[in-house]
Amino acid sequence: MKTTKAVKQTKTNKELTLLGAIQRVVEVAKDSQLKPKTMARMAEETRFLAECYSISERQAVLFCICLERGPSHVDYGDLARFLDVNHIHILSYAEDIDALVHRRLLRYRDAKDEALFDIPLNVINALKHNEAYALPSRTGLDCPSLFEVLNQLFEDLESGAMTPNAFKEEVDVLFEDNPQIDFVKQIKSMDSIHAETRAMLLYFCNRLVNYDDEEIRLGELENCFDSPSYFHCVKASMRNGEHVLMREKLVEYYCEDGIANTSRFKLTEQAKRTLLSEMKLPSTEEHVADVVKAGNLRQKEMFYVEENRQQVEELQSFLMPEKYNEIRERMQKTGFRTGFACLFYGAPGTGKTETVYQLARQTGRDVMMVDVPQIKSKWVGDSEKNIKALFDRYREMVRKSSDKADGLTPILLFNEADGIIGIRKTGAASAVDKMENSIQNIILQEMENLDGIMIATTNLTQNLDSAFERRFLYKIRFEKPDTSVRQHIWQSMMPTLSDDDAHILAEGYDFSGGQIENISRKATINAILHGEETNDLARLTSFCKAEKLSDNTRRIGFGA
Repeated sequence: MKTTKAVKQTKTNKELTLLGAIQRVVEVAKDSQLKPKTMARMAEETRFLAECYSISERQAVLFCICLERGPSHVDYGDLARFLDVNHIHILSYAEDIDALVHRRLLRYRDAKDEALFDIPLNVINALKHNEAYALPSRTGLDCPSLFEVLNQLFEDLESGAMTPNAFKEEVDVLFEDNPQIDFVKQIKSMDSIHAETRAMLLYFCNRLVNYDDEEIRLGELENCFDSPSYFHCVKASMRNGEHVLMREKLVEYYCEDGIANTSRFKLTEQAKRTLLSEMKLPSTEEHVADVVKAGNLRQKEMFYVEENRQQVEELQSFLMPEKYNEIRERMQKTGFRTGFACLFYGAPGTGKTETVYQLARQTGRDVMMVDVPQIKSKWVGDSEKNIKALFDRYREMVRKSSDKADGLTPILLFNEADGIIGIRKTGAASAVDKMENSIQNIILQEMENLDGIMIATTNLTQNLDSAFERRFLYKIRFEKPDTSVRQHIWQSMMPTLSDDDAHILAEGYDFSGGQIENISRKATINAILHGEETNDLARLTSFCKAEKLSDNTRRIGFGA
């Protein structure tokens, strides 16, 4: 952002420079009491300076005097003595001094005592090159540029050159001038946060963005407040975890070795994602989920027994955008929960996970797929944090999707969810058992408040906790395909297979779609290795026997 502007010389005096004009004003104004005759004698210079700095002519004279008497520790007494006027008279120039401060040509040394001021260093440095210091552009900014300006404002606040009240006013103007920035939109949408609290939140954001410092001590926040007594109340509520920034999950205790320090604080991962997404900051959150875009999902033909086919088609109809929105609105009007949770259960290889992907592709919805093993972190306490962060992230995805033209709610997929929706342990004594119960309780609570679409897949149902069973609105048992469906699967995966051979294989082996796919892959690899374009029934039968043997000796696994 450019902060200086070239100086145009006047028509009447092509040799006039900034320093020359300032020197002339200082000489003429000395002991002059700024009488009209004096102002006329230096009119060309004051007009020149006023145009260069976008200030009034009288303000230009006062600026020149401050330079001569300073550039630091200038007060109203210095101005009175220089102009040969009494102290009462010089106070009539207070509004002009305020205007010069607002223009950033002066700065108060102490915002609580506006009787002492300095010339900022950047103004002096510009003068050395015969350039007038110009206020950085503050409209049409991007997020990084906005934080450059915020950082300067915080420097003025911390140095005492700006009062907390003036800081809030400057931020208001800055935000009004830049409504296009998502960070600004997010901050302005927080109706529960008043001015001082907003300044605190901005301080956390500014320290992280500009100094890569996320550990904030309470004492650092004092400059955000006009009232020391009010700040003491804020400190108490922060230490107790009751402050609005903590209730809104924007700020949390800073932890060292897993222990919360109640005098140090940091932005939550939720706040970083929500407020600072434009800054592309690295996340310290455990990676527990990947987002698969609907457009990246490949079409795949699915085969079901008749009952499953009808259930999946009904589910697809429900998830189509218009129908989903209509049902959701009606649920809201009748006071029912709008969240939709569905359980897909059944033997491995029956198409549970692939069905979720195909439903997402057909209805245009992104999928947030949870890595269940990653949730159960080895560090006790982190698992609970991860699961909360996961649902926070999903809520943010839902919110952002509602802002888009299509408004398509994404799907939250807990794949292979056996380990986190099983029966809770009663009388849990070990840290691991307590952690698992805690995770399950969090998920149950989140399902209760769900505003979106959640689907869980599992191979085991006999260990399903009854509290989870109640919260799944739809439950679909995926059956192994019957003979007719198996024949279709064989021929879809191996188009060269005859009807008779496909029927023999389908009737002879009670395989899931996943197992038939395994055999088809083996046949393809065999053809490549041995240069054979076809696989006869005998070879396919041998592959089936090998698959059946491995199936009989295998424990229950976690296949899709």
